[in-house]
Amino acid sequence: MKNGQGFVLVYSITAQSTYNDLVDLRDTILKVKDTSDVPMVLVGNKCDLEDERVVGKEVGQTLARNWGSTFLETSAKQKINVNEVSIFLLSRLICFDMID
Repeated sequence: MKNGQGFVLVYSITAQSTYNDLVDLRDTILKVKDTSDVPMVLVGNKCDLEDERVVGKEVGQTLARNWGSTFLETSAKQKINVNEVSIFLLSRLICFDMID
């Protein structure tokens, strides 16, 4: 965590507990990095399991917006937006480096 330049925070859209852990995880990252801003992408995984969804898409979008992060929903199983996560994180890292 201390040496990381950017982070992908992932939760399952089918498990509320994984979403609930995000705030503490982000706070820990910021504390370890000793900063108030780190490039992050928030990812709601398992978007292929829409019928099992318990965390709404708008909930993830709102949290990412509050954090100033990018938000994506993905499905590792169906390869939906998997590559885009890396692209968005790299974009955030480049922008962050240009500002810093």
